[in-house]
Amino acid sequence: MDYSILFANPPVFGGFLLLLGLLVGSFLNVVIHRIPKMIEAEFRHDCSCIDLPIDAPAPAKPRYNLVVPRSACPHCGHQITALENIPVISYLVLRGRCRECGAHISLRYPAVELLTGLLTAVVGLHSGAGMLAVGAIAMTWLLIALIFIDADTYLLPDSLTLLLLWLGLLFNLYGGFVPLPQAVVGAAAGYLLLWGVFWAFKLTTGKEGMGYGDFKLLAALGAWFGWMALPVIVLLSSLAGAVIGIGLVVAAKRGFGKPMPFGPYLGIAGWLYLICGQQLQQALFQFH
Repeated sequence: MDYSILFANPPVFGGFLLLLGLLVGSFLNVVIHRIPKMIEAEFRHDCSCIDLPIDAPAPAKPRYNLVVPRSACPHCGHQITALENIPVISYLVLRGRCRECGAHISLRYPAVELLTGLLTAVVGLHSGAGMLAVGAIAMTWLLIALIFIDADTYLLPDSLTLLLLWLGLLFNLYGGFVPLPQAVVGAAAGYLLLWGVFWAFKLTTGKEGMGYGDFKLLAALGAWFGWMALPVIVLLSSLAGAVIGIGLVVAAKRGFGKPMPFGPYLGIAGWLYLICGQQLQQALFQFH
């Protein structure tokens, strides 16, 4: 099969990427829902083993991961069939309700699928065919999962942030996005930057202003884009946090005193830098 036709025709290539993103978005819904529950289950299992005698067998772990058990309606337990799991289309056909009990299905599921499809197409068309496009698309998928998990649970799982970090270093092994020394320094500087802010805030106020997952996420972005990208990403994430935070307060969805996760804004800023990093540097800092 001649794949050059696919890559040489932007509408066809974009349509392929959109379809791929929709399918991956369906899986990301599983990742977003299950990884926090897997972390909680692991924590509860470890706690249950603390008071056991040394020679006592550990209790069996519940079998719950990204594959098992099959997805099911949380209201009636109806297992989702393949035809009920077609991205976006199944939601529209079922009119947003479970086929068995009629319970409402959150609009978030098709929204994540559609968002993943659109961003995959944008990133792929922007990057072109090649390994850089593969890296950019993989980064986009991981950022989507991290943004929604942190927004829901205030967690940035190591299984995703560290994967994002190591992938960034691997893609820059031969200077994919930036030279490897810049990527290594970017990873270290990204972590230490927010680590320093964390301790400065804690020593000043006695409170913790952010979580360690934020350090790791900025380190991961530094591993992809190098240390020179960090000021732009931090500034963009702060602006996004201020705008969205004020918007949520105005909409009466949260008070000023309620904590807000910082990971989603870091993720948004990192993705924007992926698409237009050089332009952002020039616009914000007048780098030439």
